[in-house]
Amino acid sequence: MDFIASKVLLALVLPGNLLALLLLAGCVLLFRRAERARRLGRRAVALAAAGFLVFAVLPVGDWLALPLENRFPKPAPPDRVDGIIVLGGAVNPPLSASRGEPSVNGAAERILAFAELGRRYPEARLVFTGGSGALWGGTHREAEAMRAALEQAGLDTGRVLFETESRNTWENARFSRPIAEPRAGETWLLVTSAWHMPRAVGVFRRVGWPVLPYPVDHRTRGDGRPYLIFDLGDGLDSAARVLKEWIGLAAYRLMDRTDAPFPAPQPPDLRLP
Repeated sequence: MDFIASKVLLALVLPGNLLALLLLAGCVLLFRRAERARRLGRRAVALAAAGFLVFAVLPVGDWLALPLENRFPKPAPPDRVDGIIVLGGAVNPPLSASRGEPSVNGAAERILAFAELGRRYPEARLVFTGGSGALWGGTHREAEAMRAALEQAGLDTGRVLFETESRNTWENARFSRPIAEPRAGETWLLVTSAWHMPRAVGVFRRVGWPVLPYPVDHRTRGDGRPYLIFDLGDGLDSAARVLKEWIGLAAYRLMDRTDAPFPAPQPPDLRLP
């Protein structure tokens, strides 16, 4: 139930959806006879137009993503790694199934980094975790598309353990631990997008599986310098993606699914106790 509720609520609070609803409400009010209603309609239309202009011109998404992406710097590769786990979200399962070849998205760096690390640490256990995050018709799972993508990247997928039932980050950690069977004294790398890393690390810590974060797929330049753009679609997409992540962090904390409101690097030993 919480999976369905999260999908519906997130759709309602996305900037583009909110501005579109505000614009629609304003247009409806403009056709009312009452002058007060028309005045409210003009204000609503003006506010929606201003909102769209802000997301078209200013890098709002980058500003929201910067604290997330800078939270966990990429570590120097350790001398020894016992296991590597990569979160799903880098492939499009329905499109892959339809076209008969792996279809990747903007998070393809997860695939490349996982394959490269797998070759660098030939003795490490490798785990992919990701089922279907679709609200309706989640018949296509990520495993087969990911398997084909990893093979194209030159990784021996016979080494990879595939977890195929998880639908979100919480289930990624819970469902993959019995498959990976991490043991005391082992060091595990966690590969996911930099903007998603704080929540992912908090979840893995919450289930008792400390990991060494290996962030990829950065979307910001990292310096926070302001700049102007003029791309409404990209502005809304980037802001929506990061806003969902901040909401996810808050929701997971309320549900006791992370170890901290905003998980941070921990200097002490990151191995399993």
